[in-house]
Amino acid sequence: MALSDKEITSAMKKGELGIVPRGFRINPAGIDLRIDRDVRLRPKQHSLVASIERVELSDRLVGFLHLRSSLAREGLFASLALVDPGFRGQLTVTLYNSGDSPVNLTKGERFIQLSLLRLGKPAIKKYAGRYQNSTGVVASRRRKNLTHKIMESVIQGPGG
Repeated sequence: MALSDKEITSAMKKGELGIVPRGFRINPAGIDLRIDRDVRLRPKQHSLVASIERVELSDRLVGFLHLRSSLAREGLFASLALVDPGFRGQLTVTLYNSGDSPVNLTKGERFIQLSLLRLGKPAIKKYAGRYQNSTGVVASRRRKNLTHKIMESVIQGPGG
Protein backbone atom coordinates (compact mmCIF):
# COMPACT_ATOMS: atom_id res chain seq x y z
CA MET A 1 0.00 0.00 0.00
CA ALA A 2 1.27 3.49 -0.87
CA LEU A 3 2.12 5.74 2.05
CA SER A 4 0.00 8.83 2.63
CA ASP A 5 1.41 12.15 3.82
CA LYS A 6 0.56 11.17 7.41
CA GLU A 7 2.36 7.81 7.04
CA ILE A 8 5.38 9.48 5.40
CA THR A 9 5.68 11.90 8.32
CA SER A 10 5.33 9.01 10.77
CA ALA A 11 8.01 6.97 8.93
CA MET A 12 10.38 9.95 9.18
CA LYS A 13 9.76 10.28 12.92
CA LYS A 14 10.37 6.53 13.44
CA GLY A 15 13.64 6.65 11.47
CA GLU A 16 12.32 4.42 8.67
CA LEU A 17 12.80 7.25 6.17
CA GLY A 18 15.42 9.96 6.10
CA ILE A 19 15.53 12.90 3.71
CA VAL A 20 18.01 15.77 4.02
CA PRO A 21 18.30 18.68 3.61
CA ARG A 22 14.89 20.15 4.37
CA GLY A 23 13.10 21.95 1.56
CA PHE A 24 11.44 18.92 -0.04
CA ARG A 25 7.64 18.92 -0.18
CA ILE A 26 5.44 16.17 1.21
CA ASN A 27 2.34 15.66 -0.95
CA PRO A 28 -0.78 13.55 -0.24
CA ALA A 29 0.96 10.39 -1.59
CA GLY A 30 4.63 11.21 -2.08
CA ILE A 31 7.53 13.59 -1.70
CA ASP A 32 8.64 16.12 -4.31
CA LEU A 33 12.43 16.22 -4.65
CA ARG A 34 14.45 19.08 -6.13
CA ILE A 35 17.01 19.24 -8.92
CA ASP A 36 20.64 19.86 -7.92
CA ARG A 37 21.56 22.43 -10.61
CA ASP A 38 20.30 24.62 -13.43
CA VAL A 39 19.65 22.59 -16.58
CA ARG A 40 18.72 23.68 -20.09
CA LEU A 41 17.68 20.80 -22.33
CA ARG A 42 17.51 21.53 -26.02
CA PRO A 43 15.12 19.45 -28.14
CA LYS A 44 16.28 15.81 -28.42
CA GLN A 45 18.94 16.35 -25.73
CA HIS A 46 19.36 14.35 -22.52
CA SER A 47 21.24 15.01 -19.31
CA LEU A 48 22.00 13.24 -16.04
CA VAL A 49 20.86 15.20 -13.00
CA ALA A 50 20.62 14.47 -9.29
CA SER A 51 18.23 15.26 -6.49
CA ILE A 52 19.45 17.80 -3.96
CA GLU A 53 18.11 15.52 -1.27
CA ARG A 54 19.82 12.49 0.15
CA VAL A 55 17.29 9.70 0.69
CA GLU A 56 17.62 6.86 3.20
CA LEU A 57 15.13 3.99 3.15
CA SER A 58 14.78 1.35 5.85
CA ASP A 59 14.32 -2.34 5.09
CA ARG A 60 10.55 -1.80 5.31
CA LEU A 61 10.15 0.78 2.51
CA VAL A 62 10.55 0.73 -1.27
CA GLY A 63 10.38 3.87 -3.41
CA PHE A 64 9.16 4.62 -6.92
CA LEU A 65 10.18 7.75 -8.81
CA HIS A 66 7.84 9.71 -11.05
CA LEU A 67 8.50 12.77 -13.19
CA ARG A 68 6.31 15.69 -12.19
CA SER A 69 3.44 15.86 -14.66
CA SER A 70 3.99 19.55 -15.48
CA LEU A 71 7.42 18.64 -16.86
CA ALA A 72 6.04 15.70 -18.84
CA ARG A 73 3.56 18.13 -20.40
CA GLU A 74 6.54 20.11 -21.69
CA GLY A 75 7.92 17.03 -23.45
CA LEU A 76 10.33 15.72 -20.80
CA PHE A 77 10.85 12.03 -20.22
CA ALA A 78 12.82 10.62 -17.33
CA SER A 79 14.56 7.32 -16.65
CA LEU A 80 13.02 6.54 -13.34
CA ALA A 81 13.69 3.51 -11.26
CA LEU A 82 12.82 1.62 -8.15
CA VAL A 83 14.57 2.78 -4.97
CA ASP A 84 15.35 -0.42 -3.07
CA PRO A 85 14.93 -0.93 0.67
CA GLY A 86 18.16 0.08 2.41
CA PHE A 87 19.24 2.55 -0.30
CA ARG A 88 21.12 5.64 0.90
CA GLY A 89 22.21 8.54 -1.28
CA GLN A 90 21.23 11.18 -3.76
CA LEU A 91 19.15 9.98 -6.71
CA THR A 92 20.49 10.27 -10.27
CA VAL A 93 17.94 10.63 -13.06
CA THR A 94 18.29 10.97 -16.83
CA LEU A 95 16.07 13.66 -18.34
CA TYR A 96 15.31 13.70 -22.07
CA ASN A 97 13.61 16.53 -23.95
CA SER A 98 11.42 14.93 -26.62
CA GLY A 99 9.76 18.24 -27.47
CA ASP A 100 10.48 20.91 -30.06
CA SER A 101 11.35 23.67 -27.57
CA PRO A 102 14.07 23.98 -24.95
CA VAL A 103 13.12 23.13 -21.36
CA ASN A 104 14.78 24.98 -18.49
CA LEU A 105 14.95 23.76 -14.92
CA THR A 106 16.28 25.91 -12.11
CA LYS A 107 18.37 24.58 -9.23
CA GLY A 108 16.02 23.80 -6.36
CA GLU A 109 12.98 23.30 -8.60
CA ARG A 110 10.80 20.29 -7.81
CA PHE A 111 11.23 17.77 -10.64
CA ILE A 112 10.55 14.23 -9.41
CA GLN A 113 8.23 12.69 -6.88
CA LEU A 114 9.17 9.79 -4.64
CA SER A 115 6.23 7.51 -3.82
CA LEU A 116 6.72 4.98 -1.04
CA LEU A 117 5.28 1.55 -0.41
CA ARG A 118 5.50 -0.33 2.86
CA LEU A 119 6.63 -3.93 2.50
CA GLY A 120 4.52 -6.61 4.21
CA LYS A 121 7.67 -7.91 5.90
CA PRO A 122 11.11 -6.27 6.11
CA ALA A 123 13.46 -7.06 3.22
CA ILE A 124 15.98 -9.77 4.09
CA LYS A 125 18.60 -8.20 1.83
CA LYS A 126 18.90 -4.43 1.91
CA TYR A 127 20.33 -2.60 -1.09
CA ALA A 128 24.12 -2.90 -1.17
CA GLY A 129 24.78 -2.12 -4.83
CA ARG A 130 27.31 0.06 -6.58
CA TYR A 131 25.22 3.23 -6.16
CA GLN A 132 24.99 3.04 -2.35
CA ASN A 133 25.92 6.39 -0.75
CA SER A 134 25.77 8.19 -4.12
CA THR A 135 26.66 11.85 -4.04
CA GLY A 136 25.70 14.15 -6.90
CA VAL A 137 25.29 12.83 -10.43
CA VAL A 138 26.59 9.29 -10.75
CA ALA A 139 27.17 7.94 -14.26
CA SER A 140 26.56 4.29 -15.06
CA ARG A 141 28.91 1.99 -13.21
CA ARG A 142 27.89 -0.99 -15.34
CA ARG A 143 30.93 -0.64 -17.63
CA LYS A 144 33.38 -0.50 -14.71
CA ASN A 145 32.54 -4.06 -13.74
CA LEU A 146 32.46 -5.15 -17.37
CA THR A 147 35.89 -3.60 -18.02
CA HIS A 148 37.28 -5.18 -14.84
CA LYS A 149 35.97 -8.64 -15.87
CA ILE A 150 37.44 -8.25 -19.38
CA MET A 151 40.83 -7.26 -17.93
CA GLU A 152 40.77 -10.24 -15.54
CA SER A 153 40.00 -12.51 -18.48
CA VAL A 154 42.89 -11.05 -20.53
CA ILE A 155 45.31 -11.35 -17.60
CA GLN A 156 44.24 -14.88 -16.64
CA GLY A 157 43.96 -16.14 -20.21
CA PRO A 158 41.32 -18.42 -21.72
CA GLY A 159 41.61 -21.09 -19.02
CA GLY A 160 40.69 -18.50 -16.33
